[in-house]
Amino acid sequence: MTNLSKRQFLKSIVGTAALSTWGGLDETLANVAHIPAVTLARQENFWADIRAMYPVTTDFIQLENGYYSLAAQPVMDGYLKHIQQINSVSSYYMRTRQFDDKRESQTQLAKLLGCSTNELIITRNTTESLDTVIGGLTWKPGDETIMAQQDYGAMQDMFKLQARRHGVVNRTLSLPNHPKSDAEIVSLYEKAITPKTRLLMVCHMVNITGQILPIRQITEMAHKHGVEVLVDGAHAFAQLDFKLDDLGGCDYYASSLHKWLGTPLGAGILYVRKDKIAGIWPMFADSSVPDNDIRKLNHTGTHPVATDLAIQDAIKFHERIGIARKEARLRYLQRYWTDQVRHNPKIILNTPEDPARSCAIANVGVAGKTPAELAKLLFDNYKVFTVAIDSPPVQGVRVTPHVYTTTAELDVFVKALNELAG
Repeated sequence: MTNLSKRQFLKSIVGTAALSTWGGLDETLANVAHIPAVTLARQENFWADIRAMYPVTTDFIQLENGYYSLAAQPVMDGYLKHIQQINSVSSYYMRTRQFDDKRESQTQLAKLLGCSTNELIITRNTTESLDTVIGGLTWKPGDETIMAQQDYGAMQDMFKLQARRHGVVNRTLSLPNHPKSDAEIVSLYEKAITPKTRLLMVCHMVNITGQILPIRQITEMAHKHGVEVLVDGAHAFAQLDFKLDDLGGCDYYASSLHKWLGTPLGAGILYVRKDKIAGIWPMFADSSVPDNDIRKLNHTGTHPVATDLAIQDAIKFHERIGIARKEARLRYLQRYWTDQVRHNPKIILNTPEDPARSCAIANVGVAGKTPAELAKLLFDNYKVFTVAIDSPPVQGVRVTPHVYTTTAELDVFVKALNELAG
């Protein structure tokens, strides 16, 4: 009889259920503590154990995790427990505990980002966070902003609203999908700056292509011209290993927590540099908070506070795995499939080839097929779920694996692309 390891023995008795607990996760991680992140990224047995911690569907292959990724089962268990506990005491909790508990979640998030708790608030998502800044600045007619065509559409809409309401002039540039250098990107933004430029919005990671932009260099350049920098970090936070100091002192940073941190839906963050807080008007008034206190931007009224508590569970899970392991695995998964199709002349990759310029997200098109057609064929014929991206700079489907994605699933996707390319 073959000797079984302790972990194999436990799995043979109770299946993957044992792994769907904090203890199961800790045991799994203890066995690989000595293995470098880049090496571990390729070890499918380990990541199969991590996958067992998630309630992954078997109905289709989920490659659209960038919109909303699964919460791990221990996180979801904690979330449901929070809902039940709060419901059991209802208004007593809301009037006595909610603000202290939310403050603890803010403190943990601030530590993860690398800023002061007094510079960060919990919002509902990236859009709300960015809108809080865009709509909260005191604009004058003729003030100019800079953004890219590849920026998230809702944010461009918010800037268009400021143009209608305040006479703001929006300048839009287009990013190359395959830049030659950081300097090329920085130069594009710098050439768009004029003496009237007030704010530059830039994606840390472009949501439709996965391209990572040189935020530090862009921020330092913009500050030399007296221009504030608003960073859309929707996909970078908890996917990339960084701290705020690495970004050159950006003025504002926003992200969602239901993407890469794995928090249940309904949570995001907004960072505002301390000296910039007083200059932002709150979207909802709160007379109890002074102008230089970031809490003035966070008057939410009565809302689902269990989500705020579940943030702590998500951070616990995220930190157990470790951002270095997570980033290495996500980058490996993206390269696993893109390297196999990169040189097919009928397959178009809209994501940079340089590994340092992308991580989990990539965008791919097939010659002769619209993005919508490609997304439909992938799902109908191969049960692979992606999202169609059809904008002037990018035509293709966005492909977003997560740590629970397997290389076997990506093999199905690669086979599908090659067959659809003909």
